[in-house]
Amino acid sequence: MRKTIDSHIVADDLLSGSVTRLRTIPAIGEKTAMRMAAILVTNSFRSGKEAAAYLGLVPIKCESGSSVRGRSCFSKAGNARVRASLYMAAVVAKKINPDIKDLYDRLCAQGKTKMSALGACMRKLVHLCYGVLKSGHDYVRPEARVT
Repeated sequence: MRKTIDSHIVADDLLSGSVTRLRTIPAIGEKTAMRMAAILVTNSFRSGKEAAAYLGLVPIKCESGSSVRGRSCFSKAGNARVRASLYMAAVVAKKINPDIKDLYDRLCAQGKTKMSALGACMRKLVHLCYGVLKSGHDYVRPEARVT
């Protein structure tokens, strides 16, 4: 099955170009790039927020009844395998990707739990993937940007 999927991605110019472009984002590996390309290319999202919501990376507040002080959690409405890939990518990204590292450190300094900060990093990775595919340009690291 894996060989069939790989050969399909290689044969399709749009998918292979998308996977190559997504691989320019630090911490996005081959498996995550393939899964994100399949989702972002086949669906027509209007924004990165829509893509994150589709994948179940939207925080849901628990505010009904007597549980008004409940912790928020992700909706988990989307594909669990893609979320698992994004989780591992976020763990790596908080160490090697300057954008994600800054976000993670800032959220932890604000008192957020490490898991909720990591969830925000997953959501940020979805936004980066969407932006890279939407713009048609490779990822440019923050220190390499021209202001």
